[in-house]
Amino acid sequence: MPSASSRKTVHLTVAQAIVKYLQVQYSERDGNRRRLIPAVFGIFGHGNVAGLGQALYEYGDGLPYYQPRNEQAMVHTACGFAKATCRLATLACSSSIGPGSTNMITGAATATINRLPVLLLPSDYYASRYQGPVLQQLEHPISADVSVNDCFRPVSRFFDRILRPEQLLTALPEAMRVLVDPADTGAVTLALPQDVQPAAYDFPAHFFEERTWSVERRQPDRERVREAVTLLKKARRPLLIAGGGVRYSEAHRELKRFSESCGIPVVETYAGKGVLGGDSKFLIGGIGIAGSAAAAHIASQADLVIAVGTRLTDCVTGSQSCFNHPEVRFIGVNVCGHDAFKNGALAIVADAREGLRGLLKGAKAAGVGTSRRYRAEIGQRRREWEALVDRKVPVTADRALGQGQVATVIDQEVRAGDTVVAAAGTQLMVAHMLGTAANGNDYHIEFGNSCMAHELPAGLGVRMARPKGEVVVYIGDGTYLMNPTELVTAVQEDLKVTVVLSENHAFQSICNLQAARAGRDFGNEFRTRNPRSKRLDGDYLTIDFAANAASMGACTWRVTTVEELRTALRESRAESRTCVIVAEVDPHAGMPDSGVWWDIPIAETSSDPVTRKLRAADGNRKRQRFHY
Repeated sequence: MPSASSRKTVHLTVAQAIVKYLQVQYSERDGNRRRLIPAVFGIFGHGNVAGLGQALYEYGDGLPYYQPRNEQAMVHTACGFAKATCRLATLACSSSIGPGSTNMITGAATATINRLPVLLLPSDYYASRYQGPVLQQLEHPISADVSVNDCFRPVSRFFDRILRPEQLLTALPEAMRVLVDPADTGAVTLALPQDVQPAAYDFPAHFFEERTWSVERRQPDRERVREAVTLLKKARRPLLIAGGGVRYSEAHRELKRFSESCGIPVVETYAGKGVLGGDSKFLIGGIGIAGSAAAAHIASQADLVIAVGTRLTDCVTGSQSCFNHPEVRFIGVNVCGHDAFKNGALAIVADAREGLRGLLKGAKAAGVGTSRRYRAEIGQRRREWEALVDRKVPVTADRALGQGQVATVIDQEVRAGDTVVAAAGTQLMVAHMLGTAANGNDYHIEFGNSCMAHELPAGLGVRMARPKGEVVVYIGDGTYLMNPTELVTAVQEDLKVTVVLSENHAFQSICNLQAARAGRDFGNEFRTRNPRSKRLDGDYLTIDFAANAASMGACTWRVTTVEELRTALRESRAESRTCVIVAEVDPHAGMPDSGVWWDIPIAETSSDPVTRKLRAADGNRKRQRFHY
């Protein structure tokens, strides 16, 4: 017979139950316990104002509410917060029905692609249907139960529509489980019909007791480690690719120890940028289409590739053209089996930290170590790359700014505890290529979804998670124009970030790509319409970004030289409010070549001789490998 305590109930609405439940959920790893969801963002409309809005007002003292300007942006803020907490905490996001909900879908995709936990609470149609078709409801001709929220299904790791109050008793715990599972995590979506949110139910009182969700570190299989050590022992030119999984498992020291003990060079993916630190002599830069030429050369001749915590996307592998050794083998260390087995790898399905510890122990016992000749080559390739960067990207005081100069000065001026955020376009490319993290700073580069307008709200999430240190948001003018309004949220909540805005008058990275793969410039630069050509090839638009940012409460600078940018960054560090530095850059300034190809197909047929010539010269496709 149930005990008296188990029979005790609490009479609450569905929304009130969610608010109370989230306040008592904790995550724990390595003995460190913290709130799993310490805050909620939301924009209220008729779909949630009387539900979650009412519940937060009455019961939300332990679940602070933040007011964003855009629903997509608040999901990006949750992503930034989750990344800065190594996926041990995230934020909840509430929206109204219809466009408020669908605005979150891009953010959900960004979270799930990057394996970042976010909790999404979109409002939905009436479950009772007494009202007939309601405002902002999608009417599907053959599926009466479909709503726009079904669009969340492919971009969510867990989706549920709460049609009855008691469904929370299973849906909420499952949502928490997915959020803290390193292999399964991503966007979690609980669609909440308008009439269900304020519906009352007698919930079991114990449902609202504190619960701690343990984030387990999956241990590597001993036999797989033994097989991996055998491969390491045979390898003459091994290479380690460090991905975001190294960051999330906090395996920085283990990565360095393994690399230095075995003499194995390390390259970093975009998500893994900064995990090794610039002081390691075995770090040869980023890998991929915006990586270092040193990394590309070593990768092309590697006979063993150890991929740790990475999804091995095309921007890292050069569309599977990077690894050219005829006998190359792969070891995949990943908490997610789907990723660990990629490229025919010997899969070690384990936490990155524990996998590296197992490999280091086995490698030491087996006497694994690279030759002096290989180590000397690593150093030589690194020095050659650094010399090339110095020639191509000079940073003398009176030098006019190119994208490379901006990225280099940022990298030089940041300090330990600072975070640089980038996500799309030329900015993430040059940050990946030229950033060294030599001063002990962190880089958060989102290149899984490469989502423009992610950077600024993600920077707010980083600031919420890390009150100390500077947060530098590095964006272009194209990204700024998409969604600058979270500057208002930054000012409203006193979440100080410093935005460095490169003004190059275009979606410049795509403009450059277009020139390389189509041969013509079309539709990417910010120009007026030419009455003669009828196309957008007139004068550049005149946009006062500094005045716009100042109108939203930011402290602003306009800079054109290296010294002016350096001075502005130092002055912004002393400011207590959000800062925006507008840097006029030369869109055609040269950059070093990574030497890595990217499979962007060129038109197979064209009457344009420029395009035909590009197609004829595109021989790199022959280097692609479809099976290892």
